[in-house]
Amino acid sequence: MTTQALTRGENTSLTSTVDRVRVVVGWSDDSIDVDASALLLSGGKVRGDDDFVFYNQPVSTDGAVQHLGRTASETGAEECLSLDLEDLGEDVDAVAITASLAEGTFGELDGLRLVVLDETGTPLLTYDIGEATTETAFVFGEIYRRAGSWKVRAVGQGWDSGLAGLATDFGVSVHDDPTETTAEAAVAPPGAVVPMLPTSDSLLTEPVREVGAAPGPGTPDELVEVLELPIPESGTPEALGAPSPDNAQEPRDTPASRTAATTGRRDGVRTKKQRTVVAAPVPRLAGAETWVPARLFSIYGVGGSDEQEKRATSALLSTMMGVRPFARAVSAHFGAPAGTVETYLEVPFTHGEHRVIPDGVIRIARGTKTWTGILEVKTGTGQLRKEQVEQYLDVARAEGYDAVVTLSNEIAPGMGEHPVAVSANKLKSVALFHLSWAEVLHEARMVLTHRGVGDAMQAWVLHELIRYLEHPRSGATGFDDMGSSWVAVREAVAAGTLRAGDRKVPTVANSWIRLVRQLCLRLTAELGVPVTHVMPRKLATDATERAQAAVEQLAALGTMAATLKVPGAAGALTVVADLRTSKVRVSASIPAPQEGGAQRRISWLLRQLKDAPDEILVDVHYAGQAEDTCERLGDVRESPSTLVSERTADVVSFELTAFTPLGTKRSGLKGAFIPSVIGATEAFYAAVLQPLRAWVPPAPKLAEPTSSPDDLGESDLDA
Repeated sequence: MTTQALTRGENTSLTSTVDRVRVVVGWSDDSIDVDASALLLSGGKVRGDDDFVFYNQPVSTDGAVQHLGRTASETGAEECLSLDLEDLGEDVDAVAITASLAEGTFGELDGLRLVVLDETGTPLLTYDIGEATTETAFVFGEIYRRAGSWKVRAVGQGWDSGLAGLATDFGVSVHDDPTETTAEAAVAPPGAVVPMLPTSDSLLTEPVREVGAAPGPGTPDELVEVLELPIPESGTPEALGAPSPDNAQEPRDTPASRTAATTGRRDGVRTKKQRTVVAAPVPRLAGAETWVPARLFSIYGVGGSDEQEKRATSALLSTMMGVRPFARAVSAHFGAPAGTVETYLEVPFTHGEHRVIPDGVIRIARGTKTWTGILEVKTGTGQLRKEQVEQYLDVARAEGYDAVVTLSNEIAPGMGEHPVAVSANKLKSVALFHLSWAEVLHEARMVLTHRGVGDAMQAWVLHELIRYLEHPRSGATGFDDMGSSWVAVREAVAAGTLRAGDRKVPTVANSWIRLVRQLCLRLTAELGVPVTHVMPRKLATDATERAQAAVEQLAALGTMAATLKVPGAAGALTVVADLRTSKVRVSASIPAPQEGGAQRRISWLLRQLKDAPDEILVDVHYAGQAEDTCERLGDVRESPSTLVSERTADVVSFELTAFTPLGTKRSGLKGAFIPSVIGATEAFYAAVLQPLRAWVPPAPKLAEPTSSPDDLGESDLDA
């Protein structure tokens, strides 16, 4: 497909088969921060402030438009947006693609361009911008609806008033308080100033182009990314550690508001970008490496399970009181509004003739409304009991509270699901939510390292909570046990006797689903971007179907698989645990450059894999009926021509694969299944996928002129 080049004012139609696009704003100097955004327009104006999608508000309310953040490219840097045109409301007739600068002007930038790609990553059109001058905000282009079809227009119009001025002109209510400031970077140690990365609060995002594995039997071909965590709304005073104003927007008092994260924001959006993260202080004066820094939350003297549970609960709730960004991140999981947070330990209630004491109560004030949730906590191997959970639901209903939140080491199979099945009538007026300690630890790391704490003391407190939760004595472990059925199922796979009807199989399949959730959480916290699980839409929205598909695959093939997508990575990660061969297979499918011959395309890949392990397998896929070629990377380095097919055909993609031993034990660290899967995935990403950059097509070139105007005679000009 030929990429169409537009000039200012030109437009072109998208084909009827294109209903999802990715829009890229690019520039050549990666030291400059350009922030892309999108405005959903109806009659030239936004319908409301939620129609402004940018770094502080990264997803539209319908999930159709998403801000995907920044990535590096071979020619500089890029900011990406995704648009699902099918999901846009009928009253949205256009989406304006804009960008802004915090410093400098667009006229000072080289290589400024807009690229629109289809869902396979194929460029459809480009618009190279050379007319920018003093603008600090710019409308690059517009994707608009005309007579039932979608078109793209190259706009090239700028503003000198920055993002706030541009947004205001399109009808957005901007609320930027000039008195609010971020923490001074000087209080942080060297290397502690980190850009804050936005994430998304939607459950399903756009279908992806590459997953590295075929969809399971009986599932739709359409694949979606599943975001594991809700994200607190950005830009609120609570996110900066400030109290909520008295006139703040009140939460909607409806049953739906108790079962989903709130989407209401303060009046107007905040366009100011909070750009500094204050790191916790690092002790540097120790007399020897054996000196252990003092702990705010001591792990010494932890006795039985009751004491462990109380200490972990107290550490968590006190940190939520003191570190508001962390409190907001945690409370977003159970649909609480942004506001002033207060937490209480072991509040007694009367239930019938009995006295019940939950582990904690969380109260959040927003305007004249107060949200209240009862908290029940388990640590270590403690298990939630149906009777106890239902008892707290009864107490919450009698007290007029909004929710019951359970917290344990068990990871629910999916977001919004609960590990304990309770009677439906208990949930008529009270919502039930579950958090794992792994999710709490994930949020603490994300806030401290990526989203930002603007106060040095708050950063230290949050750092101390992380130290505490990471210690084995805290009882706040991650998912580290495949369950009692693991050994029997593993041995049945090896013997070839496992069948889908075996009652032990669902337990192991569900454990795998939980492990994949933990892997996404772990990578998200490490990388600072939302790592998503890619699966067919039917499985993403139906927990029963998802579990059944895992059971069928395990019984039929002896494997458990998942595909993960890291924003900005050159391809998706596919992780396969093969119980028949006792191997973990991690792979990634990388689209090949769409120029040059086979040898040139292979050389492009090998240059980027110069530091990858020799044991990596390189599989080259050719177009048409040409046979694929596959060799060890170490062998290919010595003789790259071994990957070139004898048949003349274009290289369309590469598949890179690593095999590592699979742990067999159900739990633990040495020789255990779970750490072997996590370790193999992280090692492959770091050594193979992370250094790779996707191929970017070069800018279109003008044809060399055959003659100059001076060569034309008078008769030629007249003609």
